Amino acid sequence: MGDQINNYIENSFNLHQAYSYILLLQVEASSFNYAVISNNRLLASEQNCDLQELFHPEKFGDLLTAKYKKVIVGLPGNALTLVPKSLFKEDHVAGIARLLDVKETEKVLAQTLDDQNIIIYKTNSELVSAVEKFDLKNTVYTASGWITAIAESYPSDSNLYLEIGKDTVQLLYFSSNKLRFYNTFEFKSADDLVYFTALVADELQLIPEQTTLILSGDVNLDDSYIKKLADFYPNIEINSISVLELPAQIDAHKLLALASLSLCESSVVL
Repeated sequence: MGDQINNYIENSFNLHQAYSYILLLQVEASSFNYAVISNNRLLASEQNCDLQELFHPEKFGDLLTAKYKKVIVGLPGNALTLVPKSLFKEDHVAGIARLLDVKETEKVLAQTLDDQNIIIYKTNSELVSAVEKFDLKNTVYTASGWITAIAESYPSDSNLYLEIGKDTVQLLYFSSNKLRFYNTFEFKSADDLVYFTALVADELQLIPEQTTLILSGDVNLDDSYIKKLADFYPNIEINSISVLELPAQIDAHKLLALASLSLCESSVVL
C-alpha cells in the first residue's frame, strides 16, 4: 500500500486560537485520524492515533479538550443501508436495525447522507462512547464528506471511486450525477481488493475496459495492490480532488476522506 501519510503541524498552529479552528476527527475501529483547519487551510494533522486517547487523552490532551469553533466527527459503520428521504420515517429505524443484525455491543445511528438519502448504520458502542463528549449531533457517517466531495465534482458515469484504507475499501458510483451505489468491504490481500471491485462493477454492469477507477486513501499508483487491479482494469487514476489548502508535502488524495469531513454540517442523530 501507499507510504504512511506525513503528519503535519504548521508553524503558526496555536491552540490558544482554537476558538477560530475546526477540528476534524475520523474514527476507525482501533485508531483515529485528526485534522485541524482554519479558513479552509490545514494547520495540523496526524494519522493512526491510539484510540484510547479519545477516552483518556494524554499525548493529545490539549488538542482534544480545546474549545473549537466547530467539531466534526466521522464514525465508521459495521453494516449500513441507504433509505430514500421520501420513504424514511423515524419509527422505521428499529425495524431496519433488525435487518442489520445489531449486537448488544453496537449502536444504530440514522443521519442525513445527502439531498436524497438517509444512511442507517451500526457502529461499536465503544466508539460512540469515545466521542460523546464532542456531542453526537456533531457526528456524521465517516464517508459523508468523501461522498459529498465526489458528488460536487460532477462524476462521470464511467467512474468507479475507491477509498482505500488499512484494511477496508469503500466503493462509490454515481449515475447521471445521482448516488447509485455505496458500500464498504474489509480486505486482507490484493486478490480481495480485486474481488470486491469486480463484484461491484459486475453488479453495476460496468465493463472493465470502459471503466475508470478513481483512487484515494492509502495508495500510490505503483503499489502492488494497484498493479494487481490494473491487470483487470486498465484505466486507473489518482483522485485529483482537493477540498483544503494543503502543504506541498501532503498528497491530497491521501487526506481526502478526512479533509472532506469539512464539507459536512452537524447532523442530528435520528
